[in-house]
Amino acid sequence: MDTTDVTALLPRLLADAGLEPSHTRTPIRVWARSGVERLTFPDGASAVFKYAEEPFDGEDYALGVAAAAGLPVPALYAAQHRGPLLGMLIEDLGASVRDADDLDGATAAAAIHRVSNDPGLRMLDEAALATLPTRLCERLERHEAAEELRRAADALYRAAETRAQGAQLPPFGLVHSEFHPTSVHIGAGELRILDLARAFIGPGLIDLASWHGTLDAPDPDRTSALLERYVEAGGAREALDVRGGLDAASWALGWHRIWAAEWFTEQLDRGWAKGAEDKWMTAIRRHVGEAVALLKP
Repeated sequence: MDTTDVTALLPRLLADAGLEPSHTRTPIRVWARSGVERLTFPDGASAVFKYAEEPFDGEDYALGVAAAAGLPVPALYAAQHRGPLLGMLIEDLGASVRDADDLDGATAAAAIHRVSNDPGLRMLDEAALATLPTRLCERLERHEAAEELRRAADALYRAAETRAQGAQLPPFGLVHSEFHPTSVHIGAGELRILDLARAFIGPGLIDLASWHGTLDAPDPDRTSALLERYVEAGGAREALDVRGGLDAASWALGWHRIWAAEWFTEQLDRGWAKGAEDKWMTAIRRHVGEAVALLKP
């Protein structure tokens, strides 16, 4: 990321938001293609400066959709685009008073998924979901993946149409898509939802499968318990229904692993894994293997 472009965006954002040009910048989290910084002003006020390159450059739109629907998200003070770069000034929520737990996640997800269709967000309906293994296979072929991995991805491709059935059962609506405990901020008496950079319209079960992360092996029993809490928190009861011939937890976890593997192959295509291709391919192999075990193609 060109830090010159990032810095050039900031004066415009401050002017649009009506904030003082004098400030102190303190990094909170900075990655290769995005960053979050705290701006502190002489009067003690603060705001968060968030910037990101494509494909993470649509968060200002997603925040607008969420806010219009009444979701508890940080206030957006200003947003500017400079080519593929997005810069935003948003409300500074400060430090969380505690980590988000499963009930918090279930409650936040139930609220997110009640947001209906929006034409400005990418759609992942049943037909689009079934194409994920196609793109996965094409990219693995292009990057000369091991034959065993390509055979496993091909099995998912052949079963995709059947296993994608039920994708549009409720909950179907806004999907956070990177839904983890760090995506939910717990303040003094209130919950806020963060990091909607890759939000889309699709099956909400993807979020619930994402909540416990991918570092550990998928645990359908644990995800089933989360689905029960989700329904108790006001989420759609259909979240518990069989779909694609599978129980809801296995379906959700299996498709989430395909979604994650496909995203890793997109990063390979973009050249983001330069020098770490073996590490990326190891992660893809693990996710594909987990998807095969869950979806039983």
